[in-house]
Amino acid sequence: MTKIDIFKRLYKDYTSKFLSKIILAALLSVLVAASTSATAWLLDPAIDKIFINKDQTLIILIPIGIILAFSTKGISLYFAKLIMINVGEEVKKIIQTDMLKSFIKADTEIIENKHSGNYISNLNFDVQQITRMLSEAFLSMFKDGLSLIGLLIVMFYQNWKLSLIAIIMIPLATVTAKVLGKRMIKVSTQAQEKSGDLNRYLIDLFKNHKIIKIFQRESFEKLRSEKFVDNLKEKSAKIATVYIRSGPVMEVLTGIMIAILIFYSGKLIINEELGINNFFSFLAAMMLAYQPVKTLTKVNVAINQGLAAAKRILPIIDLNTEIKFNKDSENLSLTEANIKFKNVNFSYKSNFENKVLKNISTEFNGGKMTALVGHSGSGKSTLLNMIPRIYSPNEGSIEIDNQDISKVNLNSLRKEISIVDQNTTLFDDTVINNIKYAKPEASLEEVYEAADNAMCKEFIENLENKYQTMIGENGVKLSGGEKQRLSIARAFLKKSKIILLDEATSSLDSETEEKIQTALKKLTLNKTTIVIAHRLSTILNSDKIYVVDQGKIIDSGSHQDLLSTSSVYKNFYERQIKQN
Repeated sequence: MTKIDIFKRLYKDYTSKFLSKIILAALLSVLVAASTSATAWLLDPAIDKIFINKDQTLIILIPIGIILAFSTKGISLYFAKLIMINVGEEVKKIIQTDMLKSFIKADTEIIENKHSGNYISNLNFDVQQITRMLSEAFLSMFKDGLSLIGLLIVMFYQNWKLSLIAIIMIPLATVTAKVLGKRMIKVSTQAQEKSGDLNRYLIDLFKNHKIIKIFQRESFEKLRSEKFVDNLKEKSAKIATVYIRSGPVMEVLTGIMIAILIFYSGKLIINEELGINNFFSFLAAMMLAYQPVKTLTKVNVAINQGLAAAKRILPIIDLNTEIKFNKDSENLSLTEANIKFKNVNFSYKSNFENKVLKNISTEFNGGKMTALVGHSGSGKSTLLNMIPRIYSPNEGSIEIDNQDISKVNLNSLRKEISIVDQNTTLFDDTVINNIKYAKPEASLEEVYEAADNAMCKEFIENLENKYQTMIGENGVKLSGGEKQRLSIARAFLKKSKIILLDEATSSLDSETEEKIQTALKKLTLNKTTIVIAHRLSTILNSDKIYVVDQGKIIDSGSHQDLLSTSSVYKNFYERQIKQN
């Protein structure tokens, strides 16, 4: 994506919405430029009429004119900045909203391929660079560009020979800006990466806080944290260094220009080719022009910084989802809720050569419980996630009641599916809102019934604020069993016909497991249920058990059948008997 393409995209999707405000800021910039130029021009009659000719009338009018010029400049500049700050913040809001929408609709596999800390850095660090480019850099282009033009007119009006010498500084400043701009793209990209590293570390730090303490790694983590912060500090310092590097260059150029101009002006004044009043007006215009030239040099740096950020952000906003919502397609129509896999193959994009599922052709009978058994990494969870289309097959198809799920309305498909897994996902919200997440319009009676069926009522009543208790990040204030039961309550509230259970009773004590098993029996009654469990004791009564190994279903049957026909299943069972 070229710079022109990025500018066009930013204008089309974002800044064009605020074109009237930007035009108003540009018009105010005209007033800033005019008043700045007027200040320099007024020195000509001030010196000529007041100091040389001692004109009593203009001794009052010219100071008033100078006050008006400065006042106009100050007020116009204030409102121009105010407008552009608001425009920048509005654009920031829209870009961040677009990014969040993209995250929400993105395929799960895309989100999983990049650490959330990097996305947070894109959302904050990069968007801030674009906002700064729009609110500060573009205003400076208007304001300082027009001011420079106005002051050059004053300079040429006073003496064209001196003006030609003075404008040599402009191409020199342009070269400086171009060199610094290229450098800024590089260092700002590096800074964004270090910002992402710090965010990533911070998320891991909070997530693994207990582990750090248990393994006594506080000293190690302190050193690591210093390293991440130091790396970001170095890159941020480089950005600031590049940003101010134009300062000394411009100071040296300006000093040389003034020295040359004073020498040449002295020659012209001695030869009576230049009046003192013209010289001071010219000098004032040139000195005032120094600031716009200096600012415009930094503007180029800020624009390159913003363009580099936009180049990283726009692909995120444009993320293409392979799993389409099919909003205009027919809704899934359930009768028996029979699920059928036909020659399904699947590989993750990050490791496409390694097939996770290999030519899976099988059926899960409606209203029955089917179990999946196999070693970790055998493909069980991936197979389960194919049903709600969290992942989509590379080859083959999946049908529910003879309807290809890739062709039906996705919302109608997921409406009929509930999932309970070992990694219970809860929000930093109240108990009731976590349950109602499955059905926001549910009545209190429905919520209470779901909680009761999931055997949550007892522990909820013992919480400080009962259903209004805030449970903390991912339910940190609850035990593992309590979090699992809230997850089951959500599934009860949804009342879907297909239930997916992924290690729903793992890592629980026997008493809690018994409660959860009781709740799951109610939840899965007469539902199409697919369950993954390492504890074979929880699936012995399944209507059918599939043995999954290296992405293939190698055996199937009842518990008793498999004990006699499947060496892999028998090995699983015997090992668990020994462990118990």
